[in-house]
Amino acid sequence: MLKNIPPILIPELLKVMSEMGHGDQIVIGDGNFPAESIGRGKPVIRLDSCGVPELLDAMLQFFPLDPYVEQPVTLMEVVPGDPVETPIWGEYQATVAKYDNRGSDAVGHLERFAFYEQAKKAYAVIATGEKALYANIILQKGVI
Repeated sequence: MLKNIPPILIPELLKVMSEMGHGDQIVIGDGNFPAESIGRGKPVIRLDSCGVPELLDAMLQFFPLDPYVEQPVTLMEVVPGDPVETPIWGEYQATVAKYDNRGSDAVGHLERFAFYEQAKKAYAVIATGEKALYANIILQKGVI
């Protein structure tokens, strides 16, 4: 057992976070995200009992965001015409601001299918049970 590690950061996730290098990306998918198909051939970590906000907060305590790119955090844009509200994005921006002095400026957006293509290039995918729509996020690892 280790001290001061949030229990949501299971050993498999800590291992993946440690293995990742500068510039590698990790996807945190909501409950609707096609984690297994997008993550084919790479680590897919199932955390079906947790939501994205609490996982993001736990991860960013240990996971440095890339300081050499303008937006190391990427969200999936809402499809035009989809009447979905995304209040969870405000939670993400507040959490990023706790750990990165760029605050919400570190957060960008990608069109849905462009997000999927970017996610296919990620080092690993985390599948959560998050019920909010458009709650998917990609983090790009930085240096310490």
